[in-house]
Amino acid sequence: MITLEEALIMGTNAPKPHQRVISRLLATLSYRYYIEGSLSLEPLPETMLDEGQTSPTPDIILYDNVLEETPVIIEITHTNGVKNDLMKVSRLIEETEYGIKEGFVYNYRRNEWHKYRLGEGITKENSSFCEAINLDLATLL
Repeated sequence: MITLEEALIMGTNAPKPHQRVISRLLATLSYRYYIEGSLSLEPLPETMLDEGQTSPTPDIILYDNVLEETPVIIEITHTNGVKNDLMKVSRLIEETEYGIKEGFVYNYRRNEWHKYRLGEGITKENSSFCEAINLDLATLL
């Protein structure tokens, strides 16, 4: 049996606006990875962080196939979910061994990006810029 906290971490939020943002981000990131070859991390939707056991599944992960780590996670939410998703991202970065260095939370209702970095916490400046791929994620939407 899983706890309420585990259920919240693994929970699904899939209204159409949420899925549209995921689709738009994935379309461009996937093109850059699979077609252009200009992106070093593979974008994957709703993918388990640990394939060996039940684990959280962020909306989008950027996966390093060489190191077999996930340095970047992205959560898509609306205004009411920002706080919980930021807590989820911070816990996954600071309290797990998945190799996550950057986490993003995008509020599609307010067009706001929030960024959390390993060892630094919430970053106010350049909150949509992903250092791992040297790309401003906001430019993809």
